[in-house]
Amino acid sequence: MHRSELAVFNGDDPYLRQHLPEVFPNAYWTSVGGRRAIAPLRPCAYIEDGWVKFEAIPIVRADALRMVGDHNQQNLLLAVTAACLAELDAEAIAAGVASFPGVPHRLEHICTWQGIDFINDSKATNYDAAEVGLRSVNAPAVLIAGGEAKEGDDTAWLACIQARAATVLLIGDAAPQFAQRLQSVGYSNYEIVETMERAMERGAAVAASLAAPVVLLSPACASFDQYPNFEQRGEHFRQLCQRFQ
Repeated sequence: MHRSELAVFNGDDPYLRQHLPEVFPNAYWTSVGGRRAIAPLRPCAYIEDGWVKFEAIPIVRADALRMVGDHNQQNLLLAVTAACLAELDAEAIAAGVASFPGVPHRLEHICTWQGIDFINDSKATNYDAAEVGLRSVNAPAVLIAGGEAKEGDDTAWLACIQARAATVLLIGDAAPQFAQRLQSVGYSNYEIVETMERAMERGAAVAASLAAPVVLLSPACASFDQYPNFEQRGEHFRQLCQRFQ
């Protein structure tokens, strides 16, 4: 880092804001919260009025990136900053962002059907990743979770479900265990559906009836009870989405 001619940092990270300004007084800072959120640091790229702006110049619409979540918006800001500092043309930057398809199985938008977004986050194989996934999508979401459970602290994940899930559809070996955990925190809006096929069928119906904007596969589990790997699980989700396209 010290060998770099230019330094760019996430201005939304409290630790970086506290520890790096004195070390890198000329660093560039980014924020999804707008120009004022970076003050008193040197504002570089930020989201304002729906645009990614670099030093007040609009570069690309923030919603041009096909990956949801503030963390992906922050990644977008860092990428745009690097491109602008490299003096790439703004139109080329915008075209590059718009053409980026996203990363498979990581909050990947598959399709939209009757206003409902179907999002594949099969890579979320633990509680922390699944919590981030659920926080990243529009609420209330229909959540598909389950598989082969892992060890870990599920407290924050369960709290996120209580706050942001319209219902939880449970698949795989972990379904009974997850049902007990949901009951233990007073959450009763769940169904044990066992398979991805049934989860997708119920997910579409429930989302439509509850006006939920998202059906999210974010399992919080390994896939080995039903699939060779998380990629195959995500591909099955993708295939089942074809009926809605």
